[in-house]
Amino acid sequence: MKATFSLLLFLILLTSCSRNNVEINNSLKKYFDENKADGCFALMDNGTGKFIVYNLARYRDSSYLPASTFKIVNSLIGLQTGKITGDSMVIKWDGVKRRVDDWNQDLTMYKAFRVSAVNYYQEVARRIGKDTMQYWLDTLKYGTRKIKTTIDSFWLDNSLKITPDEELGLVKKLYFTELKPFFRSHQETVKRAMLFENEPNYQLGYKTGWGFTERDHALGWVVGWIEENNHPYFFVLNIESDDHEFDMSKVRMKMLKDILKQLGFFEAKM
Repeated sequence: MKATFSLLLFLILLTSCSRNNVEINNSLKKYFDENKADGCFALMDNGTGKFIVYNLARYRDSSYLPASTFKIVNSLIGLQTGKITGDSMVIKWDGVKRRVDDWNQDLTMYKAFRVSAVNYYQEVARRIGKDTMQYWLDTLKYGTRKIKTTIDSFWLDNSLKITPDEELGLVKKLYFTELKPFFRSHQETVKRAMLFENEPNYQLGYKTGWGFTERDHALGWVVGWIEENNHPYFFVLNIESDDHEFDMSKVRMKMLKDILKQLGFFEAKM
């Protein structure tokens, strides 16, 4: 009985500490409202462990297709298994004209990651194979870990899902090269591909994603980190809209930067 009571007290204290580290910031709702979108945002200060969150329930409890944020994991598995020999490895264009001009060419891993070329990573997934891919999803405990459909589309068709909280946790571990058992060098390779803005006052690394939910709503992601004064913060932005004309590629980055600016970034103050 005494041991049970001690365990219960410990769990209560742990839960209390966790709640004290979470700041619900409903002022961020305006960025979703002005774009007529639902979603959530979270930012973790690595130094203090403090979370700033808008829409905590969605952030913590709801799962969505990862879309192109899965390129983070697809890259790591490809590198670890030798199916990608390095970020300069070229996969030849198959000649099929796709909607994004940057995809319609021979691509290195580095370039394919940065232009988010679906065709490159579909070929990587085919080379990895379903059984090997499943092994690594299980090892990582990535999202729902489900490959219910074909090996080259399961991250795009709602077969596999992940919560915003899990997305943020994955990127945090990647930043600190703690995604075991992936080799440190492979994690560094993916981090380099994610670093889109390396400015004197800040560094911004991220991966975007864009897909469609089972309700045919546009679903967007931006997950990554921002570093100022050698101090990293980790973020995830999740956006959903039922508007088929929604300009996801433009809106998600504008929302991210507007939110980060409100929180004091980009001004060398953090």
